[in-house]
Amino acid sequence: MYTIKDDSAFYYFNKVTTNTRNLLEAANAYTYMGILQSNFGDYFSAQENVLTSIRYLQRMNHRKEKDSIDKYMVNNYNELGRISSILKNYPAAIVYYDQALKLIKEDSKRIITLNNKAVAHRQMKQYPQAIAIYDSIINGVKDNPQRYARFLTNSAYTRWLQDPGFQVAPDLLRALQIREKEKDTWGQYSSYSHLSDYYSRTQPGLALSYAQKMYTVVQQLGNPGYELEALQKLIILSPPAALKKYFTRYQYLNDSLQTARSSTRNQFALIRYDVEKSKADNLVLQKANAKKRVQIIGQWILLLGVTVLTVIGFAWYRKQKQRAIREHQLKTSQKVHDVVANGLYRVISKVDYDKTGGKEQLLDELTSLYEQSRNISYEPHEEKTALAFNESLTELISSFSSPETRVLIVGNSKELWSPVTPGVKKELERVLQELMVNMKKHSRAKNVVLKFDRQPGQLSIQYTDDGIGAPPHFRKGNGLRNTENRMAGIGGRIIFDTATATGMKIQLYIPIALPI
Repeated sequence: MYTIKDDSAFYYFNKVTTNTRNLLEAANAYTYMGILQSNFGDYFSAQENVLTSIRYLQRMNHRKEKDSIDKYMVNNYNELGRISSILKNYPAAIVYYDQALKLIKEDSKRIITLNNKAVAHRQMKQYPQAIAIYDSIINGVKDNPQRYARFLTNSAYTRWLQDPGFQVAPDLLRALQIREKEKDTWGQYSSYSHLSDYYSRTQPGLALSYAQKMYTVVQQLGNPGYELEALQKLIILSPPAALKKYFTRYQYLNDSLQTARSSTRNQFALIRYDVEKSKADNLVLQKANAKKRVQIIGQWILLLGVTVLTVIGFAWYRKQKQRAIREHQLKTSQKVHDVVANGLYRVISKVDYDKTGGKEQLLDELTSLYEQSRNISYEPHEEKTALAFNESLTELISSFSSPETRVLIVGNSKELWSPVTPGVKKELERVLQELMVNMKKHSRAKNVVLKFDRQPGQLSIQYTDDGIGAPPHFRKGNGLRNTENRMAGIGGRIIFDTATATGMKIQLYIPIALPI
């Protein structure tokens, strides 16, 4: 399971990637970040980090560091092969293993990579290719009992899959004897699994016995993923009287594992966000300090060459300049909060609850968020979109729904927005996004309703949820204060009803130019 040490390791590796100028150090950090994510089930993020490591290494291409570069490339290709196999993309796994084999110099590592490649061939039912690999390497490991037992088991099991009538029990039992003698617990687990599969058709009782031994071993190892595999065999092979116990344990363990992996993915995402935000804050501070140094130099030059009247004029100018800087910083803070923080929170929420594996959609949303964050220091401009505003707004609000929170939208029609200017729409979209983020973070609401209505001279939006409501001494944070500023900026009003006993009610009013 995920631990504080894993959390700290990921944090410091991610910090290295943002601070170091050494490409080899950065590549190594990306590799270890990918391995950590892969170990906890965040496979697509793991692939991204390992591929980033490869791109850094390819940029180096230094003869002096070739051995180190090749070593890291081998590790990366093997890790990509392993992840691809887990994701059942076996053709890609074979390609990555072949890339690793081109660079491997040590025989021991070459043999392990060949074994992994053979397993990928076996999963694709390419049994002759897999058997040919095992035949080419098995004689070279006879002096290593544990490795010899592994290859003997894999070779025998593959031959049985190719020909179910082939007698492979002697080889499987011989490998098990070696593993028991060597006290190779993981190896025993593998042998029991293969023997259970082998006897499942001809001797179900013996197959059940090996499945029970498999379960006993994995309870000692304490690995939830492998325990699920053992429970699957027991559920298939056990008599009806024993099924309830095994099925209950399987269901509990599977739910716990999914929850833990989801939590881990969120934690990794939050760590990366915190590090990136800290780096952005430091850059802003450096820029501000540089501006101040330039201003101070300019002030001394002016003070040496002008009269008292000019000094007074400069003081007035400086005051106006500082006011403009404060207003600019406030606008920038609001943009960071609205575009980066709220946008990233929305994407994290989608990753948490979207079980469909919509990778392309998430990549599109992250790319859009990246482009918006790059342009955060420029004046806002209207973006062209294929969606009408009411559709875009529905998509934004609906993205905050989840199995625990239902979001209902009423009255958000295309005609409702016809008299509203683009600038007002954009500000209102930021306000609603902030309200939904605040709901997601604090309200614990099960039901959220947003009702849109046009009234004489104005448009009204009523937000209602059945969450925990506002505390007795309710104080607005920066985000909610920003909503008030934005509404005031477009001539509107926002009213927080803190007197309600339960839940939260918020009323928004926006003036419209056209008469009803």
